[in-house]
Amino acid sequence: MSAVYAAEGADFRGPLDVTKAATAVLDPDDMVVGWGPAAHALLGYPPQEALGRPIGSFVVDRPGHYRLAARLPGAAQARRQVLHMRHRDGHIVRVATATLPLSHTGTGPARLLAVADADETERWEALQSMLRGLVTQSPVGLAIYDSDLRVVWTNHALYREMGTTQYAGLGPDEMVSHGEILSEGYPPTLEQTMRKVLATGEPVIDLHYRGRPPVDPHHDHVWSCSYYRLQDADGAPLGVCEETVDITDRYLAQQRLDLLVRAGGRVGTSLDMARTARELSAVTVPQFADSVTVDLIDAVLEGDQPTPGTATARRVVRVWAGPPGSAADGGPARRRPVDYPADSPQARCLAGGRPVLESPAPGEGSGSRLAVPLRTDGTSLGVVTFCRDSHPDPFGAEDLPVADELVARAAVCIDNARRYTREHAAALTLQRSLLPRHLPRLTGVDVAHRYLPADSGAGVGGDWYDVIALSGTRVGLVVGDVVGHGVRAAATMGRIRTSVRALARLDLAPDELLTRLDELITQDAHEQAAVPAETDDAALGVTCLYAVYDPVTGRCSMARAGHPLPSVVDPVTGTVTHPDLPAGPPLGLGGLPFESAEFTLPEGSLIALFTDGLVQGRGRDRDAELDALHAVLAEHRRPLDDLCDRIVATLPPGPVDDDAALLLVRTRTLDRHEVAAWDLADDPEAVGRARALATGQVGAWGLNGDLAFTTELVVSELVTNAIRYASGPIQLRLIRDRTLICEVSDTGHTSPHLRRASSEDEGGRGLFLIAQMTQQWGTRYTPTGKTIWAEQPIPREPIPP
Repeated sequence: MSAVYAAEGADFRGPLDVTKAATAVLDPDDMVVGWGPAAHALLGYPPQEALGRPIGSFVVDRPGHYRLAARLPGAAQARRQVLHMRHRDGHIVRVATATLPLSHTGTGPARLLAVADADETERWEALQSMLRGLVTQSPVGLAIYDSDLRVVWTNHALYREMGTTQYAGLGPDEMVSHGEILSEGYPPTLEQTMRKVLATGEPVIDLHYRGRPPVDPHHDHVWSCSYYRLQDADGAPLGVCEETVDITDRYLAQQRLDLLVRAGGRVGTSLDMARTARELSAVTVPQFADSVTVDLIDAVLEGDQPTPGTATARRVVRVWAGPPGSAADGGPARRRPVDYPADSPQARCLAGGRPVLESPAPGEGSGSRLAVPLRTDGTSLGVVTFCRDSHPDPFGAEDLPVADELVARAAVCIDNARRYTREHAAALTLQRSLLPRHLPRLTGVDVAHRYLPADSGAGVGGDWYDVIALSGTRVGLVVGDVVGHGVRAAATMGRIRTSVRALARLDLAPDELLTRLDELITQDAHEQAAVPAETDDAALGVTCLYAVYDPVTGRCSMARAGHPLPSVVDPVTGTVTHPDLPAGPPLGLGGLPFESAEFTLPEGSLIALFTDGLVQGRGRDRDAELDALHAVLAEHRRPLDDLCDRIVATLPPGPVDDDAALLLVRTRTLDRHEVAAWDLADDPEAVGRARALATGQVGAWGLNGDLAFTTELVVSELVTNAIRYASGPIQLRLIRDRTLICEVSDTGHTSPHLRRASSEDEGGRGLFLIAQMTQQWGTRYTPTGKTIWAEQPIPREPIPP
């Protein structure tokens, strides 16, 4: 049999191996001269029946097949054929055959015929083909490790990936440098992972591993690795097989996609340009770039839209520079102008409106810059510069689409912030114009105020305050809050503030004023609801507190519509309390009652009226905010402006969602010598007495001359009307304040009306004369009747030369 193995190129491995296959020896005429036991077992013919027969007699003669004797090659090379042979019992056996010469006798060579089951042979050959492919043709890198996890074999694909075959004896973590497992849930090293596979037999599939192979030592590659245990026929572990596929391009593409997905959710969470720039940096560093700078055109920061074609590098302002965690992180970057040279990537980017990539030539070191324009609707808003200084790879063409998409996202957000900045500035200007610029200086109170707008992300609100001079030196105090933000809320606040001032001039009690205001707001809301496009939800749910303080009596009357209680500080003890004041519903609900409460305030009392934005919504508990407010109010003897500043200083820093209004009021009372009052009988003779009393008091105050004459006339007319048109007791009161006030009170509820008397009328001229001779006059109603009042300016004393 040595001749079998001596034949050049013979390959009788597998089922056709002569030690396993059925064999027959053929003479030069293809007659069977030898018949092995395996041939007897395969075809059923004993040697005595097979010897001497032509081999072709065993082959089934049917179309599509050929006789063995006619096709047996005479070449030395073994050749496999698939034939159909008839078994001794008659059934057909599909077999694979191979022949090769044994010796040369007679007229032709003697040959050895090996026969095996064709299906088994084909399965074995397919397996051998697969193994050869894995070794030489497979794109999957293969490495076999022994039980000590040292390399004993690698295929050709692994050589192509790594550029070397010098791996025998190395451990799994020694094949590449800077190795790192990227997949979560695995031990930190490949050796630990493979030992677990070797111990448990559980395979690991698609583990992502990053490192730098010997063929490319300066760049990271990423592989998808799978591991499974190799074992013998008895199940004993022999080692571990590793399969690796270089997925660097796919991994980087996925990383870029993940980057864009993260940017979609994290960039533009507010309407603040600097914050948007910081969020862009936080998303891109360090994965995409080592640092980011964002420069905006100066007009953008003011809320204006730059004119197309006018963007230049000399008009940009830096709003962000550096990676997250730098000195500028945690708040808006310090804005500063930046002047780029004309040949810089940023200047060229702004001029051309296209990305500009600048990378060092090979061998010239690191430092890659990618400038991308911030553009919306064809207009440049600024430029974003991505920098790679320590990154192993400079920017390339594959990075341009990612940078474009990142900057496009940021550009939309910055443009929205620009538009909002413009609207916010307009709304804030509108709101500040609607708030009182200067509060009146009144004898009865000292006041100080603060308005704190919401941050730019929340928008302008509708909080307001007001101080209104009323008749008889009384003072109206107002603080309110309109639900919502923006221009509509500010405009609604302006309308309501105007309405409050108009109603206050009617000398209405606080509860009646809120009732009238509620009716106006409700009616306005119903009218606007008829036109859905113009519905203004800000007009619903308005809160308000209205108080009237009388410095003559020291009495204060209050009513509130869903508004926080004011804080009142006792002038002696410094104790801070809240008056027992019914809450009342917010304005705009309609039909619900309001109640007033009246109490006396000692002179020097401090009243703090505020909106809820001052004590809530800043990340702290409302009670804690009130405690901080009361701690400052307890120092009530400080100047009011100082107290306002201290209250603002106690507020937590950072953005807020609601604006706040604060009004501090310190009460005063008029000196008793500045007020004179007399009760008069309901008798015509009381008119003369009233004139005499008034003239005498004016003289006692040193107010003689024309003022005494007009006062006498006013008193005479008002007392006469009270006697003529009312009944019951009459009171005359004079008050010397910044003006001279004359009041006549009676029990009647009918208000006199100014009219023009004709030439033939006997009456109707009194009020007309009063209106002409006084600064202003009016009527206010009381629980017991009414009071007619008139004010006259007190001439200033001449300044001595």
